[in-house]
Amino acid sequence: MADLMPGLVVAAHGRHCLVESLDGERRICHPRGKKSAVVVGDQVQWQITGDEGSIERVEERRNLFYRQDEMRTKSFAANLDQVLVLVAADPEFSERQLARALIAAQAERIDVLIVLNKSDLQPAFDRAWARLAPYRRMGCAVLPLRLKSADGTEDGLDALQERLTGKRTLVLGPSGVGKSTLVNRLVPEARAQTGEISRALNSGKHTTTSTTWYWVDEARRTALIDSPGFQEFGLNHIEPMQLAHLMPDLNATLGECRFYNCTHLHEPGCAVVAHVREGEAPLSISENRYRIYGELFEELSNKRRY
Repeated sequence: MADLMPGLVVAAHGRHCLVESLDGERRICHPRGKKSAVVVGDQVQWQITGDEGSIERVEERRNLFYRQDEMRTKSFAANLDQVLVLVAADPEFSERQLARALIAAQAERIDVLIVLNKSDLQPAFDRAWARLAPYRRMGCAVLPLRLKSADGTEDGLDALQERLTGKRTLVLGPSGVGKSTLVNRLVPEARAQTGEISRALNSGKHTTTSTTWYWVDEARRTALIDSPGFQEFGLNHIEPMQLAHLMPDLNATLGECRFYNCTHLHEPGCAVVAHVREGEAPLSISENRYRIYGELFEELSNKRRY
């Protein structure tokens, strides 16, 4: 067998993927076997086969950020340092979708950074900032951002770049919040790279339909991974009894319930329910966050009855 070389998967589409070698060269590769188990961010061992390459081994992952519904599992990327969830003052963001993304990240022990764009829109921004108070209180980093406004000014980009430096960050967010604008602002050649990748993989698809890896710096220490938008974020891979442990505000109150197998929904002597209240009190759980927990618990419990 020819010598194997280390590489990084920077794009994938179907049975094709783009692998970057240590010298920065990129080559189309195909995973061995019938099933493709390669995702963007994977460290692989590969070898040259003609003009292309074959992936012989995928190294063990530190983590894998993914969502799962009844029909399929969708992997975003592997070996991440953090997930940046970009939301906007307008259109109004879904707290349920935000909570789901944070739970998926927590399950894989991936740090989360919430960025609220369009800080120049008032009073929409102040309303959105207030809605994020429970997340700041439970320890989430939340940054304000203005990518572009009527007068062409920006704000918050320097603080954001500090949080990104030296890390591999997946950018997640619904359409219309400025995700592509952010990626193109931080990686000026992103559009050109996207075109090259689409041609190389013959996918004919834009980056918003597939996950794509971009280096922010020449030293290749800081990476942004652009991800496709989504309407739903399934958590079928999460057990209902795991949920409270994966929501930091609920998790902080665990251990004091009367019953060891408390679902934190209806049992007497539940310490979680005792902390459900609005306000800034220590360990308080917002009513909306608790409502999301109940809905998710029911959803995940029902899935397991069939």
